[in-house]
Amino acid sequence: MKTRSEYPSPAGSRRKEHPVTTHSIGARSAAFIAIGTTCGIAWAAGFRGYMVELAGPESTISWWGTFGAILVPGAIAGGLLGWAEAIRRAGGRRGWRWLTLAPLAFAIAPMLSPGAIGVLLTQGLGGGAIAVPLMGIGGGYALSRRGPLWTRLVCGAASAILVTVLALSGSGIAGSRLALTEPRGAWVAVLATSFVVVLALASSIPHRPTVTAAGRAPSGRTVRPESGAAR
Repeated sequence: MKTRSEYPSPAGSRRKEHPVTTHSIGARSAAFIAIGTTCGIAWAAGFRGYMVELAGPESTISWWGTFGAILVPGAIAGGLLGWAEAIRRAGGRRGWRWLTLAPLAFAIAPMLSPGAIGVLLTQGLGGGAIAVPLMGIGGGYALSRRGPLWTRLVCGAASAILVTVLALSGSGIAGSRLALTEPRGAWVAVLATSFVVVLALASSIPHRPTVTAAGRAPSGRTVRPESGAAR
């Protein structure tokens, strides 16, 4: 009597295994970078709309102020976080978790404008460009479940406080038209909060477990052969 292994396999029943090549890894990385760059530009463009609401009719659109200081940093930050996801899925590499600092591109670009640092130090203008990336980075670390619990709690609490201040700052900057009791003010508060939450989720990517080649299971976890469930 023939055993099951002695019978010929039906044609096409075997799954072909495609070797992982440098070209395939590069193509996958390029795809994630392109997706991240697109998402970063969309995030930055949307956040620019939030800034327009704060400034009101006095808001102006310029090549440097809008494209150079907001959209380009959004593309850079998004591309770097997309690259981080590609590295994570490839098993990680040395120093790749530093990519969690990618949102700092939003803080660096505005400071390249002539006199921006002096205005920041003397008048405090431009502090929001630093605070928002820090909220995202701190929130991302808090959401990642990586590292000591107390550090994640501290970062999460600090980010939550800053987000609350950001959501409540509309009336302080733009007056009663953006008060939380007004529909427009409530919408702007939700808009600002959701943007920071999305940035935090993206910033958590470099903190997430890497994916190993064996079974594509998160590193540091084992896979049960009989069920395939990670533990």
